[in-house]
Amino acid sequence: MKSTVETLSPTRVRLTIDVEFAEMSKHLSDAYKKISTQVNIPGFRKGKVPAAMIDQRVGRGTVLDEAINLALPDFYGQAAREHQILVIGRPEVDIKEFVDNEKLSFTVEVSVRPEVALPDFSKITIKVDDVEVKEADIAEQVDALRARFGTLNVVERAIATGDFATVDLVARIDGEEVEGGTASGISYEVGSNRMVDGLDEALAGLKAGATKVFQTQLV
Repeated sequence: MKSTVETLSPTRVRLTIDVEFAEMSKHLSDAYKKISTQVNIPGFRKGKVPAAMIDQRVGRGTVLDEAINLALPDFYGQAAREHQILVIGRPEVDIKEFVDNEKLSFTVEVSVRPEVALPDFSKITIKVDDVEVKEADIAEQVDALRARFGTLNVVERAIATGDFATVDLVARIDGEEVEGGTASGISYEVGSNRMVDGLDEALAGLKAGATKVFQTQLV
């Protein structure tokens, strides 16, 4: 087998491959074996049909087509390794010439990994601006950590803004409970205004076990 490579672009090459027919003997034999298992010829078992009988019944051309299909990936792979081509993508194969008992010539165009020239990193200088950290930024992060990892303690006093309270809510309209408007055991941070309007004002100053009625708009 002879092969040459032509660079079409930084990411595309064309391989031209010429194969002597003798180099296809294994693929031709494999083609006969494969077809032998696929045809039904009276007097012969599948897989035991002679090559001459296959040529007569199926046709030499069918066998050669199968042999070429088996040979192309093999010879293409050899050529790619020979020229150290790093293939990335599906090859496009074009058979240029085939003469029975003489030769096979074909080309393969395929995308390849481009060559990248890396700079000398030892000569590169990177400047990073100093980061100015303000006291307010530190306090904000500390508060966030406290909120995330802090432990709640029970206190014996009236609720104040910033406290966490466990509340039960019941929604009523004209004295009748609203379907789906009951919630129990909710942990809520008073003053966060993360639930219904008016809840923060209603909770402020309450003690454990106390109840309060307030008006709000249900969404």
